[in-house]
Amino acid sequence: MANQLKIRLESTVFPDLGAMMEGFAQAAVELAQREYRRQLDFSSDSIDAVDEILVQVGETPDHDLDFEVRLWGSYLGEVLRRRYAGSWEMTSYPGGTAAVPAVEVRGSRVFPLIKVYRRLTAGDEEDLRGFYAMVTERLGRPAQVN
Repeated sequence: MANQLKIRLESTVFPDLGAMMEGFAQAAVELAQREYRRQLDFSSDSIDAVDEILVQVGETPDHDLDFEVRLWGSYLGEVLRRRYAGSWEMTSYPGGTAAVPAVEVRGSRVFPLIKVYRRLTAGDEEDLRGFYAMVTERLGRPAQVN
């Protein structure tokens, strides 16, 4: 399933970065349902489910790290982007040279793909719940939805 999803996503031509990240996030929802029996709904509560999925992914020796980072990082980013009415942009990670997708919210940048990468490579000390709590505390109140 994950391999078919990867092929489908990588063969899709997205009109812009935001559409691509939304497409990957929706694919994460599909995969969570089919492979992990988890319901993801872009809510704050879904962050725990994603973290549990990442534990399972990390225990799979032959996982495709790049694809998993894009898939689950896009989902995490979409949760934040929707909560704060932010936008996706390509920007350099502080101290890095390559541009990576980031969510821009009121002048702040959040790097959800970097966080998922760290979660998969460093383990429990990089849990998503703690990251999400820190980000939401710093960003403050969510955007008002009309």
